Amino acid sequence: MPVPPSPATVWDGVRPPAPPSILVADDDEDILDLVAFKLRGAGYRTITASDGLTALDLAERERPGLMILDVSMPGLDGLTVCHAIHRSAATWDIPVLILSARARPYDIDLGFAIGADDYLTKPFSPTELLQRVESLLTAGK
Repeated sequence: MPVPPSPATVWDGVRPPAPPSILVADDDEDILDLVAFKLRGAGYRTITASDGLTALDLAERERPGLMILDVSMPGLDGLTVCHAIHRSAATWDIPVLILSARARPYDIDLGFAIGADDYLTKPFSPTELLQRVESLLTAGK
């Protein structure tokens, strides 16, 4: 007996929307690879950068649906990138999640004051990261 198609595969002639792209910037290659791997496994497209200047350039060119930024990076730090993103007419509406080893209350408060939409400290749970990503992307719709 044939199995009916699942609702996810039935669409009325309109291509389903592409998954949002997420720009991940971290100078630690292991963290960068882990985060990108987990995001791709959850169905997201990823763009990666290992420094703040590249992240800022990619944000302006690619217009990702979300940015995940480390604080301590060469070139520009993640807080400076976050501030620049929110001051630019082209990128002001991109949500930013800070992912940092800086876990003191002062650092977290500063991240939010600069304009971060969320702040997750390292070490982190990949499950929690994915939950926060989904929350930020859903809030932006």
